[in-house]
Amino acid sequence: MIITRRAFTAVLSLTGLAALAGFSPFRLIADAMAQSAADVSKPVSLPDMALGPANAKVTIVEFASMTCPHCAAFNAEVFPKIKAEYIDTGKIRYVFREFPLDIKAAAGSMLARCIAKDNAGKYFAVIDLLFKQQLEWAGPKTTETLKLIGKQAGLTEQNVEDCLKDQALLAKISADQKYANEVLKVDSTPTFFVNGEKIKGETSFDEFQKKIDPLLNS
Repeated sequence: MIITRRAFTAVLSLTGLAALAGFSPFRLIADAMAQSAADVSKPVSLPDMALGPANAKVTIVEFASMTCPHCAAFNAEVFPKIKAEYIDTGKIRYVFREFPLDIKAAAGSMLARCIAKDNAGKYFAVIDLLFKQQLEWAGPKTTETLKLIGKQAGLTEQNVEDCLKDQALLAKISADQKYANEVLKVDSTPTFFVNGEKIKGETSFDEFQKKIDPLLNS
């Protein structure tokens, strides 16, 4: 278990009270981290889109906005290495969750959900395509470009229009974003959780390795 300096300092201030009450301060740390991991692990409104075994020893949860250039860079440069090294080999579970920072990002997320339905593999393929074509569809011709992407994926123009007008789907994405912000304190993208431990911003493959390998070997 990795104990952050902030968590350790916070618990030190409670040590005297905890001792009087018969509790171990380190038990408090463990309980807090377990609660955090449990909060991260559960889907809220929409079912999780995930790759890798459900019982994997390590789970990474990514919160991303489809119009975020840092997220697109991570998708192009780091995620393929994580996928090859850890996901495709069945070592970890990788969960992608929508955290749209603007209405265009929400539209991209909605289209990905409509195209993939419950197929996680298809969902990740659409997410990859949207990130690679981010500059095109996140520009001034968002609807037209999303219609073309939807058509490539087998949807009709009407299918795409209906998808982008789906208020129930938008409400679920918004509810999940609100939960991430208020409960998990996600306030920027990309944000990652590795077995409940938060990592903010662009992160290199080497940095992920330093987090993942000790957990796999523990």
